[in-house]
Amino acid sequence: MNAKVWLVGAGPGDPELLTLKAVRALNEADVVLIDDLVNPAVLEHCSEARVITVGKRGGCRSTPQDFIHRLMLRYARQGKCVVRLKGGDPCIFGRGGEEAVRLREHGIEVELVNGITAGLAGATNCAIPLTLRGVSRGVTLVTAHTQDDSRLNWRALAEGGTTLVVYMGVAKLEEIRQQLLEGGMAADMPVAMIENASLPQQRECRSELSRMHEDAQVFALKSPAILVIGNVVGAAQAAWVAAAASA
Repeated sequence: MNAKVWLVGAGPGDPELLTLKAVRALNEADVVLIDDLVNPAVLEHCSEARVITVGKRGGCRSTPQDFIHRLMLRYARQGKCVVRLKGGDPCIFGRGGEEAVRLREHGIEVELVNGITAGLAGATNCAIPLTLRGVSRGVTLVTAHTQDDSRLNWRALAEGGTTLVVYMGVAKLEEIRQQLLEGGMAADMPVAMIENASLPQQRECRSELSRMHEDAQVFALKSPAILVIGNVVGAAQAAWVAAAASA
């Protein structure tokens, strides 16, 4: 399979969450451009691919996006099968959309391969259903980090009534808390802060909106982490308590 780029989601970290399609792409790859947050264990599915690290992580020195674009184009034009391997899902805060557009503008065949996103895997591992009948009819995924430092419409998010999953929010916990409270969200809204989703070192801190910043400091919460904000967090906790009491 020549002159093609696969934009592959490697999932949140647990190598067993890799899809069969992702495994096939890795096996066929001549070149793999791998992000920092990808578990290196997934590279066991490569045959003889050249692996190039193109790290991108918030708050750290990162490989420029234009340079990554040029690398993909260079190897694809050489007739190579290229895999751009990303943590989570390539189209959920993974720049998969813009990379696909750039490649197609230059006549390069592109295939996107979904991966399990950290917001889903982290919540599931903590027994939190992101939607739950009678509690939450939807889920909203947002990032607290934007390229142009623009602000989200936190009031609309507070009033939306869906479970809120926030990526890249550790450095902005106080701002998130303040904006959601000002938007009308209840001070006692349950919050789960989940670090290293799906990995053996995953940690979870349960809190409430009004005190999540303070609790995160005591917990020493670090990136990568996601926030799950909504009544499903409290409902899940209540279900666990009830099950333990009846056991």
